[in-house]
Amino acid sequence: LYTEREMLHQFNDSGAKAIVILANFADKLANIIDDTKVEHVVITEIGDMLGFPKSLLVNSVVKYVKKMVPKYNIPGHHDFYEALDKGHDFAITPVTLKSSDIAFLQYTGGTTGVSKGAVLTHRNILANMHQISEWMKPLFDLDKPETIITALPLYHIFSLTVNCLSFMYLGGCNLLVPNPKDIPGFIKLLRKEKYSIFAGINTLFNALMNHPDFDRIDFGQLKINVAGGMALQEAVATQWHKRTGTRIVEGYGLTETSPVACCNPVDGNDKVGTIGMPVPSTDVKLVDENGAEVAPGERGEICVKGPQVMQGYWQRPEETSNVMLGEWLRTGDVATVDEDGFFKIVDRIKDMILVSGFNVYPNEIEEVVAKHPAVLEVAAIGAEDEHSGEVVKIVVVKRTEVTDTELIEYCRTELVAYKVPKHVEFRDELPKTNVGKILRRALRE
Repeated sequence: LYTEREMLHQFNDSGAKAIVILANFADKLANIIDDTKVEHVVITEIGDMLGFPKSLLVNSVVKYVKKMVPKYNIPGHHDFYEALDKGHDFAITPVTLKSSDIAFLQYTGGTTGVSKGAVLTHRNILANMHQISEWMKPLFDLDKPETIITALPLYHIFSLTVNCLSFMYLGGCNLLVPNPKDIPGFIKLLRKEKYSIFAGINTLFNALMNHPDFDRIDFGQLKINVAGGMALQEAVATQWHKRTGTRIVEGYGLTETSPVACCNPVDGNDKVGTIGMPVPSTDVKLVDENGAEVAPGERGEICVKGPQVMQGYWQRPEETSNVMLGEWLRTGDVATVDEDGFFKIVDRIKDMILVSGFNVYPNEIEEVVAKHPAVLEVAAIGAEDEHSGEVVKIVVVKRTEVTDTELIEYCRTELVAYKVPKHVEFRDELPKTNVGKILRRALRE
């Protein structure tokens, strides 16, 4: 799903020498491959593993009927079967691995700047897999495999470690949803299949509930929903519980923590609106801008220490030093912690809006606006102002008709004056990453 620009950056940044790519996107690679160090290209097709003659039929339909494969020219590439045939001519050369060896260069989503490769070792990934597995064990009956709705692509760090590794380690079966943005198709799938766990993000849960056929889905076998990737809005969690009878349990993590650092309990003792508590073998503290731990109840930047914390950013020592305090990772996320040890995200430091010296956190504004019945989606950002430096601006996707005046007056009843939006912009959709996270940075730009 990368653009040519993103491909070029990541291939050159990582020094990649070989690539396996779907034919549907090979035209993008063809346009930039001469500017990379890639030497070996293996091109796969959607039907490759379906067996003859179904594979031939599916690949032909995709290519010639649906025209989903643009023309490309990559001299010297190998198709999937050709690569397998060549492999038969070679003996396996054993490779001795250490837990400290690199497993992945997992590139960050770039929501706050240039995409960077987080260096994740085998120890990082295995540790997080076991941390998640222990946390989720109460949900799994080893005599009756669970089926998990997997709507996030497996290249996303949340889906990779939680769904692909941890849930399969516990014997679960992932039901992959190739295009979760196709809400009618998704609803059709949910009505047809039986499943017990649903892993998704806030925007996905919200979009599903706003489809007219949502209440025709049978959620009778659904045990729990797991949310990550972005903040879960309380209005969405409450509405989902009301309409499905199941809870959404929110967790928290980053690419840099493999990713899970915190999660709500799955035994019914979760707290809506929080990210839960640290997973096993993980320490979390909140610090001020000087790195000193804040007093209980105060806001501070989340710092994480544990076996799942990355080694640093690939070939970016300065970027690494900016986020690592010894063994502690500075996450860039602001939170508070209550008396029970549950952490609550306030927002990202870089997304903070400064109004006449007062800190305004976009998540708080979005939580309020999202509760208005006419609002489908909302993002809050800072807009330049000659009097106060910045003021709050909200960008709204409407569910039903509403005016900017009505939304502002609604916010006045919920927010202190300096937090009330001064500007409202209506759009048909909000810019998002490939996995559905709203890009506030794109809106600011």
